[in-house]
Amino acid sequence: MTPTQRPLRIGIACFSTFGGSGVIASEIGLHLAARGHQVHVFSDDRPSRLGDEKRNLSFHPVELRPFPQLKDSPYALGLTSAMVDVCQREHLDVLHAHYAIPHAISAYLARQVLMPNAPAVVTTLHGTDITLVGSDPSFLPLTRFSIMASDAVTTPSAWLREATYQNLNVPRDVPIEVIGNFVDGERFTPRVGTPPRGTGDRRVLLHVSNFRPLKRVEDTVGILASVRQQLPGMNVSLRLVGDGPERERIHGLVRALDLGEHVHFDGEQVDLPGVYRDSDVFLLPSVTESFGLAALEALACGVPVVASNVGGIPEVVTDGEVGLLAPVGDVAQMAAHVVRLLTDDAFHAGAARAARQRVLTHFALDPMVTRYEALYRRLVSGPPMP
Repeated sequence: MTPTQRPLRIGIACFSTFGGSGVIASEIGLHLAARGHQVHVFSDDRPSRLGDEKRNLSFHPVELRPFPQLKDSPYALGLTSAMVDVCQREHLDVLHAHYAIPHAISAYLARQVLMPNAPAVVTTLHGTDITLVGSDPSFLPLTRFSIMASDAVTTPSAWLREATYQNLNVPRDVPIEVIGNFVDGERFTPRVGTPPRGTGDRRVLLHVSNFRPLKRVEDTVGILASVRQQLPGMNVSLRLVGDGPERERIHGLVRALDLGEHVHFDGEQVDLPGVYRDSDVFLLPSVTESFGLAALEALACGVPVVASNVGGIPEVVTDGEVGLLAPVGDVAQMAAHVVRLLTDDAFHAGAARAARQRVLTHFALDPMVTRYEALYRRLVSGPPMP
């Protein structure tokens, strides 16, 4: 069997948390395994999107033992050791690191240990590993090094590719390929047969995130308060899906605004497609987003999006077509956008149809996974790195 025909042996390192990088990494692994490739996933805990055991897919938890000499758990070193062990046993062709720090650094260290029979290293940058963590002076040299030491680098948006070149001073002759995030259009589908709604019917605003400060979850509460004030005859509520460091503060804000009956905290263990289908408008008021995977999932379910006009969001949410954009922190403008979507049935219906079509045309699962598969094969069949 030639290198372009045989199943590949792929290692994927990712976070297990609720964020988009772990979701995309898990989906890539699942669908490559379904195509017959041998996939090995590394993380501190089993990512929720992996589900139960699957054929051709193995999960390797990074086990850490506390040592008094080490102040913090050395996850990056434990990950490196796990990669080395699996590579030696399974003869992996590729290590795909999702997020520069620590995963790409661990992959680089593993490759150095395994030389000369080392796998190729692919690094996918996801956003805050460049705009927040990677740009911090304490991590910038390592982040820049991990990018330049990789055999291939990808980003989900053209905006993040440009931010990588500018923020980290990565030379322009280092190629960075844009491979967009994607969504399973057979799983994330619009609701069917919904009757026209009257002014007294329930309307649901939705936000899904890991509740970090840059998500500005407090703005979704402010939007709800403004919309309810402008549409007193409409039963509008807000669902907040996810968990993270901002959750308790948002609970306090909801209590202070006396919105407890109208804001529902659903946590992480939910049927996400069902939640999207039960919503009317998705809110994404982030300070920055390299892509906005949750917004893409909403669009796939025919849910228009109101979001910040920042980062890679305009590459996903075309303003006035599948949703509406506003400046970061402009709660009044975002609330006005929501009011328009909730009161103009024709506009909402048109945006919902365009949202679904945009996903199927530009962000379908199979073509994107095929691009990753082709990238791996180019590296495996090409000359080894020095």
